[in-house]
Amino acid sequence: MRQLILNIPDELSLESKDVLKFLSAKLYEAGKLSLGQAAEMAGHTKVTFTAMLSDYNVSFINYNFSDVKRDASKL
Repeated sequence: MRQLILNIPDELSLESKDVLKFLSAKLYEAGKLSLGQAAEMAGHTKVTFTAMLSDYNVSFINYNFSDVKRDASKL
């Protein structure tokens, strides 16, 4: 994995692990990471990461509307 250095304002009082969890959840939501990749980035198992997603208002089911519409049209 690559490393990225972020400058975060002190007043946010965030720990690096909290930033990693948030970023991995949002990258999963955006479809940039698979569930396994995002869980690994966050330092969790897939099961733990899946449970954590709700903390960031991210759905475990990462299936966008256009995919649902396309699949429904095949029925």
